[in-house]
Amino acid sequence: MNKNHGRVIFKPYNMDQLSLPLSLECMIAPNHPVRVVNEVIEEMRLEPLLAKYKGGGTSSYHPKMLLKVLLYGYTQKIRASRRIAKAICENIPFMWLAGGNRPDFHTINRFRVEMGPIIESVFKELMIYLVRNGIINLRSLFVDGTKIEANANKYSFVWGKGLKKQRERLANTIKKLLEEINQANELEEKLYGDEDLSEASYQLVDDPEGLADLVKRVNEAVAGKSKSPRDKRVKVTRRVARKLTKDCLPRAERYKKQIEEIGEQRRSMSKTDKDATFMRMKEDHMKNGQLKPGYNVQIGTQNQFVLNFSIHQHPGDTRCLKDHIEQFKAIYGCYPHELIADAGYGSEENYEFLKGENITPYVKFNMFHKEQKAYFKNDPYRKENMPYDPEKDEYTCPAGRKLTYRYTNKRKTEAGYVSSIRYYECESCADCPHHEACTKSKNGNRGIGINRRLEALKAEARANLMSEAGVAMRKRRCIEPEAVFGRIKWCWGFKRFLLRGLEKVRTEWGILCMAHNLMKLAAMSRA
Repeated sequence: MNKNHGRVIFKPYNMDQLSLPLSLECMIAPNHPVRVVNEVIEEMRLEPLLAKYKGGGTSSYHPKMLLKVLLYGYTQKIRASRRIAKAICENIPFMWLAGGNRPDFHTINRFRVEMGPIIESVFKELMIYLVRNGIINLRSLFVDGTKIEANANKYSFVWGKGLKKQRERLANTIKKLLEEINQANELEEKLYGDEDLSEASYQLVDDPEGLADLVKRVNEAVAGKSKSPRDKRVKVTRRVARKLTKDCLPRAERYKKQIEEIGEQRRSMSKTDKDATFMRMKEDHMKNGQLKPGYNVQIGTQNQFVLNFSIHQHPGDTRCLKDHIEQFKAIYGCYPHELIADAGYGSEENYEFLKGENITPYVKFNMFHKEQKAYFKNDPYRKENMPYDPEKDEYTCPAGRKLTYRYTNKRKTEAGYVSSIRYYECESCADCPHHEACTKSKNGNRGIGINRRLEALKAEARANLMSEAGVAMRKRRCIEPEAVFGRIKWCWGFKRFLLRGLEKVRTEWGILCMAHNLMKLAAMSRA
């Protein structure tokens, strides 16, 4: 008979009992991702990071330890410095990486911010490790972009067009105020001589220092005047001076500062993160295409590893490609041999740049897929399907009438690139049986615009895309950058930056890309 029958038995429990092993490493599984983080960073050369420490004073936490806990925290979806500091005291992998150190959240956050100027150098060392182990090469680059919300109030917007209208209203206000004191001839001559004060209003909006000087002289002019209510001119002048001092001058200074912050290349900015631009986000809680302050994030990948990254303030991907490839060269000292991207990057300027740098483009253009459809090829009214006579430089419409050259128009992009479009017009569309199907114009003739250079570049891109290598690259493109964005944005839930400012945002995204590469490497080691 079992003596323990009917008795409750517990496992031994003694909080004061010492146990072995005493090493935290023995408590971590052999294939745990933290081991990959530790191994890779131990083999990386971190001279740029070590060079930031000048020495002297008290001892500092080792940057290698801080980099390990920071990267491992991002791999575990722990990004806030307070949570990382808490995990170092409570989480076994963090405690093992820290080696008994317990930096506070101020130290972790300061280390992350100070990595900004050297984030690309540290990222490059990780890439060198991957190249050395044969995991990636620098031959092919798959490029794509996404928009990520900035850490800014989505209602703190400043629009370039609205700012222009506000400055015009301010100029009109100043003009009216100056016209009130124009009647005081003595004061007018003392301030500006024979110049009409109202004519200077628009210049003063752009010159807050000049406006401040005007306010100073107005106040000086009436400083010794009588305060008697009978002296209406002095009373009006004092009221104008108060209005200029308390309202117009602060507004003029604010408008000038905001214009400088927006710059010539942007159309909007946020007041709480002045480097953020308002963009249309896919992740819209209102489901109505609401504009939010954010950044356009570009990455180049290979085998789902991030080879380079860049942060842009332009909503469109087209303008980002050249800067992104130049950043690739700045890191590695060379351009990629092949570039694969979707139709968002297919422009004359980008094709011209890639051709000039001997980069084979597998880059779609906006009509690439439609051109493969039967309805497109069989549509005789499309300009692409109209017969062209290069000797006479004319096209023939479905009715057999000629479209002859009329003029050339120069079109300049926001980036400053100039394209030449040749316009052709039909000799006569009157009484044409194809008029309704051929053109929407009710009275005019059919006209078409042709960009010769772009058409030649598109023909080269089409040949690359339709080749055997191009088809293989197009299939890979669907699973290259999208897999990276899928992990970072959806698996890790990173849809909004924690830091503010272009440089800090670049640092944070660089840490995320390194964390992704380390997790991808850890998954390969477990396979």
